[in-house]
Amino acid sequence: MAAAPPSMPPARSPRELLQGQLAVSLPHAPALVLVTDLDGTLLGGGDPWRRRLYGWLQAERERVLHVFCTGRDLASVARVLGQERELGLGLGSPHLVIGDVGSTVACGHTLEPLPLATDPIEARWAGLPERLLPLLARIPGIASQPVTAQRRLAYLIDPAEIDPSHLAEIESHGVDCLVSDNRYLDVLPAGVNKGSTLLALLDLLELDHGRVVTAGDTLNDLAMFETGLQSVMVGNAEAALLEALPRLPRTYRARGHGCEGIVEGLRHFGFAHLFGDLL
Repeated sequence: MAAAPPSMPPARSPRELLQGQLAVSLPHAPALVLVTDLDGTLLGGGDPWRRRLYGWLQAERERVLHVFCTGRDLASVARVLGQERELGLGLGSPHLVIGDVGSTVACGHTLEPLPLATDPIEARWAGLPERLLPLLARIPGIASQPVTAQRRLAYLIDPAEIDPSHLAEIESHGVDCLVSDNRYLDVLPAGVNKGSTLLALLDLLELDHGRVVTAGDTLNDLAMFETGLQSVMVGNAEAALLEALPRLPRTYRARGHGCEGIVEGLRHFGFAHLFGDLL
């Protein structure tokens, strides 16, 4: 009688596949998933608050999954982590990094991009730079930023000179033009932003949305707040973001700036029991 064929190994879950691309293990069932913008948010507020929050995040790595969600490219994130080491924020501090306004996802320990999360974005970006760069070069009031992103184009803008109709024309080619802090312009694959990439990452990780809190301060954070996740708009948020607050029922407007505002928001959403004596 013929031997039975060997059984196939069980298919790996998306979480297992993503974990296989990471240099360190993620918390299995985190009590909190904290998703923070950098400039003005995690890097904002007074040094005492920053030290306290960074120390708490390091002490609670097995209970709190921390994700950077930033407009910075990975090289810029690496520089920040080097600069902030004295305050307790260094390489490996976040578990994961969403960079380039949502167009990159990387391991927080190595800052290496994660193909499982970035390949779908790469496919949507294919061919767009070649088509758009000549058009963008002819628009008055914008200047290219020296970033190393592969799935977005980044510019500085002069609000007094730029014509919004030119950006609408660029968007007709299958991209989104995102202006933040009244000086930055990011050109991204249509539908790709901090919020869309965060939701896709949460799905890959099979994480409970009720345990997620996001925090930010500028218009490129609005997409996170529009996901309907619990969110904190820190006290130093830009005026254009504040205008959106009435239509964001799950977003808490903190009084504290930067890290102080993040902690205030976590208390508001019922996570103070995780603080112990550290916050």
